[in-house]
Amino acid sequence: MTRHWTINGRFLSQPLTGVQRYAYEVVRELDRLVATRNPLAQGLEIEIVAPPDAVDSMALSAIGSRVVGRAGGHLWEQTVLPSALRGGLISLCNTGPLSVRKQIVCIHDANTRNYPESYSRAFRSLYRMLMPAIGSAARQVATVSHFSAGELARFGIAKPRKIFVATNGHEHAARWEPRHSAATRSAAGPRTIVLIGSNAPHKNTGLVVGMADRLAAAGLKVAVVGMSDQKVFKATRPLPQADNVAWLGRLSDDELAALLGESLCLAFPSYVEGFGLPPLEAMTRGCPVVASDRACMPEICGEGALYADPDDPEAWIGHFVGLAETPSLRAELAERGLARSQLFSWRATAERYLKAMAEADGLAEAAPPLAIAAE
Repeated sequence: MTRHWTINGRFLSQPLTGVQRYAYEVVRELDRLVATRNPLAQGLEIEIVAPPDAVDSMALSAIGSRVVGRAGGHLWEQTVLPSALRGGLISLCNTGPLSVRKQIVCIHDANTRNYPESYSRAFRSLYRMLMPAIGSAARQVATVSHFSAGELARFGIAKPRKIFVATNGHEHAARWEPRHSAATRSAAGPRTIVLIGSNAPHKNTGLVVGMADRLAAAGLKVAVVGMSDQKVFKATRPLPQADNVAWLGRLSDDELAALLGESLCLAFPSYVEGFGLPPLEAMTRGCPVVASDRACMPEICGEGALYADPDDPEAWIGHFVGLAETPSLRAELAERGLARSQLFSWRATAERYLKAMAEADGLAEAAPPLAIAAE
């Protein structure tokens, strides 16, 4: 018996953020598992169906692809994609067609509910309506951490019995080849704190940038990576400028690898995240991590990071100075972080999706529901 599944290829037309990275890596691993005839892929045919504005065909070996329709965006996803399906659908980037019941959708977080001030009114309103609708329509809802699973249940976005956890993996960051640009070479150094994120309020970037003067007095500098999509994120007031703060904008993966490899640590002071991919990438590259003690960060980083309250500048400065002045602590933390990163695998996540597909096809016993603590 041949089983047919389609991957929602809308992500191929979107800018690359952590959500789209998740889709690319899961699809690549699914392709490898199908090509190598993993037992869970028995009789399985998968294809990607993408909108006409897709910019990447992915060049996979076992998963085919085709472009359908004349327009993209939410309209394509809701009206064109359903008519192109054979069998089930996997949607990996938060949204999917409401009319498709045999669907596995990954909803990465409930951040628009947890931190609405970080998002534009239009985006917030759309997701407030769309998330519970897709959570109700889909057969199963994947998410990227147990914290996120609890939040999806708490806000009524999906029933706990539908939810399973399929985390991000580390392997993509292990493949990066460090390559400096002039800007990253100038910014990197043993007393440089790398800060990845945007000016969205939940990212809390201002905590670290706002202590620039005190960091300068300790001989420390900051390299800020990333930029925000103003259509989605609502920026806070402009961040202060300082001589010891370098604004690097978007970097290639190889440039980021070079920066992380030659800097003191990564700072990740977010108030809330569904997963928090930058700390995992930093740990994979052997870069120590200082992270917020909120949301999913302790779940993901475990003993591989130092933690601080995102509202306590003194704790952050204490960790930064401690790492800079104690090379043995930095080396130990880098080692612990690298070991922790190996627990997160794209292959294991792709296998979890294969199992979910087999369950939907009646070929595997359904996994027990997640134990989600009641509020």
